Amino acid sequence: MTTPAQRVRVLVRRVHLWLGLGIGLLFAVTGLTGSVLVFYPAIDGAMHPGLARVAAGARPPSWQAVYDALRRDNPGRDGAWRIEVTPDGGAIPIRYYRPVETRGRDFAPLMLWLDPVGLHAVRRGYWGDYWTTWIYDLHYRLLLQKPGGIAMGIAGIAMLALLVSGLWAWWPRTGGWRRSLAWKRAASRSRRLYDLHKWTGIGGGIVLIVVTVTGAMLDLPDQVRPVVARASPLFATPTLESVPRAGGMLPLDALVARARAVLPGAALAWIETPAGPRGVVRVNLFVAGEPSRRFPRSNVWLDPYDGRVLAVRDARRDGGGDTLLTWLHPLHDGEAFGLAGRWLVFVSGLLPAMLFATGVWRWWGRRRVARG
Repeated sequence: MTTPAQRVRVLVRRVHLWLGLGIGLLFAVTGLTGSVLVFYPAIDGAMHPGLARVAAGARPPSWQAVYDALRRDNPGRDGAWRIEVTPDGGAIPIRYYRPVETRGRDFAPLMLWLDPVGLHAVRRGYWGDYWTTWIYDLHYRLLLQKPGGIAMGIAGIAMLALLVSGLWAWWPRTGGWRRSLAWKRAASRSRRLYDLHKWTGIGGGIVLIVVTVTGAMLDLPDQVRPVVARASPLFATPTLESVPRAGGMLPLDALVARARAVLPGAALAWIETPAGPRGVVRVNLFVAGEPSRRFPRSNVWLDPYDGRVLAVRDARRDGGGDTLLTWLHPLHDGEAFGLAGRWLVFVSGLLPAMLFATGVWRWWGRRRVARG
């Protein structure tokens, strides 16, 4: 006679099987694309030899000179430019978020790379139109823009259930650990596939659960943020305007210097220029302790005409809710733990394909045997 615990285990195994058959292929594709994206800036750079011709470590004469070059070479683009300040110098990555050419798409900024010496574009394209950003959109939104992001978030919850049900179905009974962990080399092919499937899940289970949970939360910001805000108030990005003056804007470098004086010791990460005559300058800074060097959360907003500091966000003063949200992406791609963390996430992205292949192979073999 079966016990309630045995019936629950049978039910969990069936759930795990049907989840695996239903979303296993999507999980495999998501994992493989995620592995590519762990190192996508380096991969993208290697695929565009024009960037290699830029002097390594070169820096622009000034950030104002960069801004002047952007306005000179892109007449009519009066919105905000977002200039990335890379730690190692070289080609300067720049984004223009609202190009008219991709107006109908949810997210498709103009992407430029500027030679810091000649101050001319050595590469340009639109997000989603070249390989690495296509992979990013496939991974993040299934190439379906915002509805695809919601679908991926829901799929992420199902993927989490797939992982948890697999661990639950395997979890040994009291005294059965040695048997459950055994690798039977002389067993049947079905048993060897089970052992490979089992050890892939055991070995990567914790990392896969972390990556899956953070991925689902990143895909569902409109649903996650209100829930987090109930437990801990979140920082609200201020709505700010400047007051145009006859003398025009102050030099961008002077504004950056004022921002850095607000957060001494912080490293410059991004500079966002005004979005129109009444816009403001936003200087994005990395302060010690933030989990992401490339996308930190500390910001200083300034009036570009008189240099007044209009608002400040110091990530070191964030509450628990903001801290949780700040850690999601660096945990998801491994950046929070440096190069070792990135490699760990890269390897974990390969595991869903292994789990799907071994699971389906074993299920198909057992099905053929059952049919006689």
